This record gives sequence, C-alpha cells and structure tokens, in this order.
Amino acid sequence: METLRRAVQTVLMKHPPLRCCLLNSSAKRNDRPIIGVMAQEAAFPKPNRTSYIYANHVKFLESAGARVAPVKMNQTVEEYERLFNCINGVLFPGDPVCPISSAYARSAKIFYELAIEANRKHDYFPVYGICLGLQILCDLISGKDLFTMTETKGVLLPLNLTEDAKGSRMFSGFPDELMKDLASEPLSQHAHKWSLVLSSYNSNEKLKTFYKILTTSTDGKVEFVSTLEAYDYPIYATQWHPEKSAFDGTEPHIAHFPSAVMTTYYIAEFFVEEARKNFHRFASKEEERKALIYNYSPVYTGPASGFKQLYYFF
Repeated sequence: METLRRAVQTVLMKHPPLRCCLLNSSAKRNDRPIIGVMAQEAAFPKPNRTSYIYANHVKFLESAGARVAPVKMNQTVEEYERLFNCINGVLFPGDPVCPISSAYARSAKIFYELAIEANRKHDYFPVYGICLGLQILCDLISGKDLFTMTETKGVLLPLNLTEDAKGSRMFSGFPDELMKDLASEPLSQHAHKWSLVLSSYNSNEKLKTFYKILTTSTDGKVEFVSTLEAYDYPIYATQWHPEKSAFDGTEPHIAHFPSAVMTTYYIAEFFVEEARKNFHRFASKEEERKALIYNYSPVYTGPASGFKQLYYFF
C-alpha cells in the first residue's frame, strides 16, 4: 500500500490534475471569445432585409473557435458601447458602400474609436478590416480619402512580402512554405476597385506612423498596399479576402488550392487568438445568448450573389 501511495504521489507531481492546468490556462486566455461582425446596408432593401452579414465571415471566425455577434446598423452610441464592452474583437468586412457616409462607416467609426480608447487603457481589443474594412481603417487615421482606382476587381494576385512581414504579428505563425506560396503564386483574392497606392501611403505621415506595410500587390501598372498591421495597436487589415478560399463557391477568381485554404485558416486562427487576449463578457448567459448570430438563419442566395449565404437583419 505504501508503495502504491508513493507511486500516486510521483505521478501527481509530474502530471498535476487537469483542473489546475485549465485554471491556469483560462487565467491568461479567453477560450470562448465572441467577435462582432459589422452588418452592412442592403443595396435593394426589402421588409425585414435592410442589412446583412456575409455567412462566410461567420464561418471564417467560427472555424478558429470564435463565436459571432452581429453589429447591427443604426444603433445608438450607447447601444454600441454596451455591445463593445461584451465582445472580444470586431471584424470590418468588405462591401460596395461609401467608406465615409454609409451607415456601416458610421458604426465602424464608433467601434474603431472605442477600440483605440480601450487599447490606450491596456484593455486589449483587436480590430480586423477586410477590403473596404482596410479603406475605412486608413481613412479614419489619415483623415482623407487617399485611394486610387485600380484594375483589381475579381483578380487573384501574389503578395509581395516586405521586410516588416518577417517580424509581424499577423504572419508569425505561418509556415515558411506557405509564406513562399503566397509570395510566388496568385492566391490572394482581390475584389476592389480602389487601392492605397504606395505613393499615397508614403505621402501621408499619419498612415506611415500608425501602420507598417506587410505586403504589397500590383495590378500590372501600380503597386498598392495589400496588408497592414498597426505598430502599437492590435489593428490589422487586408485588401484581399482570406475568408473566400475556404467558404465561397467555385468562381474562377477565388483560389481553392490547398495553400489558399490554409491561408484562410491561419488568418482566422491569428485573429481569433488575438481576441482571446480580451476579457469582455456579457452580464449574463441570457444576454449572451440573445446577442449571438445563432438567433438568425443564413439564407441561400444562389447565383444572384457571389456570396452563397447571407444573414439578413432589419
């Protein structure tokens, strides 16, 4: 019996109970992050369908372990503040709306300002902008529209990695082989008409001191910024769409190669891991339940949309 007791003690010393490991882990990381996704106004609104969220953005975040809360349009500042204090990060998606005067731009500006204020107070809150989201994040910093029309609507392009990409937070977890593929193969999907060309970035001191360029791309005529990372804030942006390769159809301008699908995963994993560093939460499980995207059902939009499923709101 004494021999057995000592053996058990030895095992416990080498392998502490899992409960303690989980407590230690949870103290440093939020393992159930909730990320807000901005809703966008519908171009042709119908009853109960005045705004929407692309389902691929939801799948993108859920694939890395996050849950999603829709950020609906036309809420009061106080309502946005309450939601901000309950979620752990926010995604600004792409959409063909005005980056300055749209309802989407208004809600994005409010959340951006809340995120800046929170991070200054050491309340780590990540923001990620895709496509138009990048444009909004640049406009908010520069205070002006610096974007130029380019031939980048529905094209696949390689990413030209800068020196800053090597030591970046965003690409730190990427395998070397995947980084080589991104630089040498047309894997990044671009669906934008407007781009931040390098000369515009370099001419604006506010942009240069806030963001570092991780990648550039070219339409064959001009070189433009395709990936940004803030120096001092957990704010990130891609002009390209990492979410589409894994979750969008068979269109020829979306890459479904293994490396492209892996990129979807690594970007999602990176941003969700950033959200795990935030500890905002809802006051009750009931409030949390009501806020989640699970209360809505995605609608199949078929060939009428390049995005196969949408969540609609009113």
